Amino acid sequence: MDEQPQLGFRKRRITNPRLRRGIFLLPSLFTVANLLCGYYAVVASLTGGADSFDRAAKAIGLAILFDSMDGRVARMTGTNTEFGVQLDSLADVCSFGIAPAVMAYAWGILSLADLSITSARQLREFGWVCCLAFLVCCAWRLARFNVQGMAPGSSKFFVGMPTPAAAAVVASLVHGFKEPLHDWRWAVAWFLMAAGLGALMTSTVRYYSFKDIPWTRKQPSLAIVLLCMTVALVWLYSEYVLILFSCTYALVGVVLHVVRLLRHRLVSRTA
Repeated sequence: MDEQPQLGFRKRRITNPRLRRGIFLLPSLFTVANLLCGYYAVVASLTGGADSFDRAAKAIGLAILFDSMDGRVARMTGTNTEFGVQLDSLADVCSFGIAPAVMAYAWGILSLADLSITSARQLREFGWVCCLAFLVCCAWRLARFNVQGMAPGSSKFFVGMPTPAAAAVVASLVHGFKEPLHDWRWAVAWFLMAAGLGALMTSTVRYYSFKDIPWTRKQPSLAIVLLCMTVALVWLYSEYVLILFSCTYALVGVVLHVVRLLRHRLVSRTA
């Protein structure tokens, strides 16, 4: 009798890098450092007190630094993977969603006085909802970025305010003023600002990404001088400079978006 053909399939060697086991250590270390800073910011915010809030704000600032480095390190070393992308997004939810939301709520509610029991409860509920909106919008913004990426046709702009930039606004204001809020009117404005930042994250407002800057190429000497001066100003006057940078970035995107809308309407009317 003839031999029957063997059934089944030959085992093939897996060559898809997405299916390989293990992770690249160097970029993952920066991502874990980002996650660690976010966790520390949450714990410090729950402790309360001006010093604790200031340390929490600085931790979020370090998380922004680590978040900007892990992707660049992965691209420069050729170690970018789908696993790294997902891990980075989860770390960002903690550092730029949970941490600033908890810090904003604690900074705006813990030191309020001269409020009745009913008013205090209502303000806590209002702050809780606004900070929850910030967190949900942060997660929504990260999920949209993972699916859609940058603005169509260009890598120069983000669609919606980046989550590190929104967290930077909250952290820079806490770092600049340090003392928790004592007036309920300022607390209401503070919580409304947190909700507004969440709305900007989920909006279609375009924000400059700084990704087209050729960091690895030769630059004019003036650019190096300006960079050194900026670092020196942040080191010496961080309370003022960081507020100026973060709030300006948030407002410029909105202003340019309004200008584009007005220009589009004028063009459509004249056409």
